[in-house]
Amino acid sequence: MQRGFIQKLRQGPGHVRQGRPWWGLAILSGLLVLATFGAGAEVWRAFRVRVVEAGSGWPVPLVELRTTHQMRWVSDNAGVVALDAPELMNREVWLEVRSPGYGVEPDGFAMRGVRVKPVPGGEVTIEVRRSVLARRLGRLTGAGLFAESQKLGEFANEPESGVWGCDSVQIAAHRGRLHWVWGDTTLPRYPLGIFHATSATTSLEPLPKPEPPIRMRFDLFRDSRGQPRAVAEMPGEGPTWLSGLASVTNREGQARLVAVYAKIKPPLEVYRWGLCIWDDADERFEFLKELWTKSADRPEAPAVPEGHAVWWQDDQGRAWLLFGNPFPRLRCPATFEAWSDPAQWERVDAPDHLVAADGRRVEPHSGSIAWHPWRKRWVAVFMERFGRPSAFGEVWYAEASSPLGPWGRAVKVLSHDNYTFYNPRIHAEILRGDSPVLLFEGTYSREFADRPEPTPRYDYNQVLYRLDLDDPRLEPARRP
Repeated sequence: MQRGFIQKLRQGPGHVRQGRPWWGLAILSGLLVLATFGAGAEVWRAFRVRVVEAGSGWPVPLVELRTTHQMRWVSDNAGVVALDAPELMNREVWLEVRSPGYGVEPDGFAMRGVRVKPVPGGEVTIEVRRSVLARRLGRLTGAGLFAESQKLGEFANEPESGVWGCDSVQIAAHRGRLHWVWGDTTLPRYPLGIFHATSATTSLEPLPKPEPPIRMRFDLFRDSRGQPRAVAEMPGEGPTWLSGLASVTNREGQARLVAVYAKIKPPLEVYRWGLCIWDDADERFEFLKELWTKSADRPEAPAVPEGHAVWWQDDQGRAWLLFGNPFPRLRCPATFEAWSDPAQWERVDAPDHLVAADGRRVEPHSGSIAWHPWRKRWVAVFMERFGRPSAFGEVWYAEASSPLGPWGRAVKVLSHDNYTFYNPRIHAEILRGDSPVLLFEGTYSREFADRPEPTPRYDYNQVLYRLDLDDPRLEPARRP
């Protein structure tokens, strides 16, 4: 019957029996096929896996579960994985467990994983132990922050930003809001996305509780179609990168959001530096002045207010803006007029290395500093240049009584096997005097690593970590 009906459909509707619409027979035949081949088929739901930290029970994002036939899932911001492959159901399954800084004990064959028996609609909890000092809170940017949970009916109302990946962040408090600026940004519609910075604002306290699961409510600047848009199209070819974001007051008492911009040519060469200023009405950065363009006469760039900006008052009561990545290399009086006048910029000596608790040399690459009111000291979080085991994925913590140093012993707080975590940025705007919590985020990326398999959804996005400064393992950082 089915074969004959398919032949009639191939001949066209004119060959179907007159007086009975051909599409009616098609529907009837479809129902018969479903009845024939669907009889006895089990309607099943995904199997929920909750990944939690041993001891605290906190959900752990960015934990990969991999089967023996190389299917893999990665836990979302709620620490959830939805095992939804039919062949896994109702049988014992080995799940290899992989995660930077988290894991399970190896078995007798040095295999690190767990055995579970997925059943439709069932659930299991996997405990992982943290081997690093920093505790992962979750991903701040990108798509599918709660995608695994949503497969299971949870976090159904979480909105999608339209951003699938973005580079390092700059943050400044300006006119009652936090302004966030990112570098190159990946979009869903094409691998080449936005290359002139994207931006958003949040409240001054975007994370009331520094505990997972986290969700950041970004108000992105969008175009007329509601899509994320560029905010820093500066003169010159190639991408625009912003740095040194700060809010400074001019002589009229107006707060101005400012930054230094770089123009880039392949592979990653800066050929121009300039200053730009945020237009509050147009909601984008406008060109202010050019500082340098590479030429035969001027092959080397001058010192510019790049990196992360911090406010500092010296012993004489003078207010300064310090610019560094991680440690200050330039300063200027904390006014708009001084910031915009290179004649008022002063170079600052920054250490080329710190000493670890075990006495070895640690060379900083990128990072930031902040005053922590609980520690009553300056603190630094930075990525090590050519660290081990990851060349650009080892993150350290240090302290000093002055932002200009000297800095004490460095303690490693985060490590990656073969992945990059660069440009860590301390969230100085939410540090409190009654809490030892320090939050920092960085760009989690496969770039500059040895061809690792990219982590779905997480790659090229910002991941947030928490460091508790009362942890006794940080004691070496409190000593000179």
